[in-house]
Amino acid sequence: MTFDSIIPDSLWAVRYDGEKENAFYQAFDQWSDPIWLRDFFFQNKNDLNEHFKITNIDKATYETIDNADKLQCLILDLALESNLEQVFRPLEPSRTGDVLLGKEKAKGESVQHSSWLRIYAIKVGDSSYIITGGAIKLTATMQERGHTLAELQKMETVRNYLISEGVVDSEGFIDLLQTQ
Repeated sequence: MTFDSIIPDSLWAVRYDGEKENAFYQAFDQWSDPIWLRDFFFQNKNDLNEHFKITNIDKATYETIDNADKLQCLILDLALESNLEQVFRPLEPSRTGDVLLGKEKAKGESVQHSSWLRIYAIKVGDSSYIITGGAIKLTATMQERGHTLAELQKMETVRNYLISEGVVDSEGFIDLLQTQ
C-alpha cells in the first residue's frame, strides 16, 4: 500500500496494491457512475426499502450522485482550511475522546433521510486524515453486509500497518512517507 496526498498536510488516501486509483477517488468515482449505482441498489433493494423506505432505484441513484458531489466538495474545502474534524466523527459512537490512530467516518447529507454515504479514515493528527475507503451503508451496522464489513477490515489493516511502522501522529506519518 502507498499513500496519495489529496491536500498537503491534512488529507491522504490509501492506494491499495494493484489498484489504479486511491480509495478517495475510487469511492467518488463509483458514486458518480449511474450504471454502478443502479447495479448496487438493485442488489441491495431490500435494504434500501427496509431502512430508507425507498423503492425507486433511479431516485436512489440520482440522490447518491448529488450527495456524493456535495460530500466530496465539503471534504476538499474543509481539508484546505484544515478543518476536517468538522466532518469526521469517531466510527464508534460510544468513543468520546481521541485514540491513537482513531477510526473515523464522514457522512454525506440528505434532505429526506439520514445519508447512506460514508467515507472512512484513520485520524493521524489534529486535522489530518488518511482515507481508507468509502461505502454506501444501508443497514444499521457495518457487520451486516460484506461491502461494509470489508471497509472495517481495510481500516484495521491500514491502522495495523501504521502502528507496525511506528506511526503515532501526523509527523510520524510524514516521516513514513519520506522513506517510501
